Parts: sequence; structure tokens; C-alpha cells
Amino acid sequence: MDAKTEVENLEQVMDRVVKTAEGHNAVTLDLILSAIGQRSYGPVLLLVGLIVLAPLIGDIPGVPTLCAIIVLLFSVQLMLQREHFWLPNWLLNRSVKTSSLIKAVKLSRKPARFVDRLVKPRLIFLIRGFIPTRCVALCSIFIALMMPLMEFIPFSANLAGGVLTCFGLALIARDGVLAVLAFSLMLASASLVFYGIWG
Repeated sequence: MDAKTEVENLEQVMDRVVKTAEGHNAVTLDLILSAIGQRSYGPVLLLVGLIVLAPLIGDIPGVPTLCAIIVLLFSVQLMLQREHFWLPNWLLNRSVKTSSLIKAVKLSRKPARFVDRLVKPRLIFLIRGFIPTRCVALCSIFIALMMPLMEFIPFSANLAGGVLTCFGLALIARDGVLAVLAFSLMLASASLVFYGIWG
């Protein structure tokens, strides 16, 4: 599958990530984003969500905060109607060991296949168009702003990864039901952070 072709599900994202990582001791964010389609908001949101959600990678200190910066930059640029997304070089040059990446993908394969069977185009008006897409961007900004705090609350960052994964996949698959689920998970994440800090 060509990098210019839009990904349509979780497994396709994983396939592209693994193919990109092959032959490298470590793979940069720039390489991965180029492989999945850096100009598209949905695939990027899905990828970042998977990174935060994945075991071995998402639990590394600092990773959720870096992912939050990526989501924040992309989401703000989408709100400003930028045609091309931009990230600073210091972020694009961040890398992860290929061995860790491959292990995380392997652990996620079966859940990904299960999710892909459930996801399909439905209630498209809830996820496609100017207003729904901007609502997703606003929710993603909200999640991104909470993610640095989530590093201090066990498992909350993984929940945020689940939210971003659902939003990204909802955009790719045109699944309005999944967007509603993502919004519900976002509220649960916010409640967990509030309880963890002020409870």
C-alpha cells in the first residue's frame, strides 16, 4: 500500500509502522508520520493514540507528554484551517527502538483485528464535515492539555490513548458511533484526572 493511500483501519497503520521500522535500529517520528500520511489528521491522531495506549511504549515517562505536544500542535493547526501540518524538527527527530516498537505492535495485533471487525461507516454526519471535525480537534486539545498531569496518575494516560485512538479511527472509518464512544471516554478521563488530583 502506497504512503499516499489513506489508511482505513488499525491493522493498516500497524503494517505501515512495522514496514517503516524494518532495517533500522531505531525509527524516528518523521519516518512513521511520512509512512502513515502526515498530511491527514485522522491517521496521525490514531497513531499517537496507539503509542500512548500501547504497553512498553506508552508507559515510558515523558512519552505521554511528547504525544500531547504532537496532538496539540496538529489540533490547533486544524482549527486554524492549515492545509499542511507542521511539527518542529526536535520532535520529528525523536525516535524509539525498533525492538520495542515491534513488540508493542505484536501485543496489539489481536485487539486491533477485533476492533477493525466492529468499526464501519455509520452515523457519518457525527464525524464528517467542518463542525464535527473541529469538535474532534477541540476534544483532542482538551485531552492533550490533560496528558502531562496523567503521567502522575496510574493508567490515566493509557485511557487518554484510548480516546485519541477512537477519535482517529472514527475519522478514518467515518464511524459516528465510535466518535460518541471517544467523547464518553474523554469525560471518563477528565473525571479520573480530577479525582486523582483533587479527590
